Amino acid sequence: MVAQNGKDLLIKLDLTGDGLFSTIAGLRATRISLNAETVDVTSLESQGGWRELLAGAGVKSASVSGSGIFKDAGTDERARQIFFDGETPNFQVIVPDFGVIEGAFQITSIEYSGSHNGEANYELALASAGILSFTAI
Repeated sequence: MVAQNGKDLLIKLDLTGDGLFSTIAGLRATRISLNAETVDVTSLESQGGWRELLAGAGVKSASVSGSGIFKDAGTDERARQIFFDGETPNFQVIVPDFGVIEGAFQITSIEYSGSHNGEANYELALASAGILSFTAI
């Protein structure tokens, strides 16, 4: 994979539950982390004393974070509503030349900041809340 524009990594939200995704905000920085816990099944009989892991047994999770400016009052309001209601709507994370990760996420934090001579900024963190799908681009 060759170098990609960071601005092409997008977080989209199904705003109404109808399967149509909209970019949630004017992101300036985005990050996704995919994780899989391990289950150690090493015993005295493990060959050569090497650790053994149970394939496919660990908990999988994903976390997404982003920062930037909300693009309009509607996306700002919807993100705030999702947070306060504890909802887990479907999001899409689009990674250029890699694929689309889609599934339920919970907004685990929203932070707002700003200076007297600049725009209001936010930081947003999401945690996976169910099975995720991956579609290669």
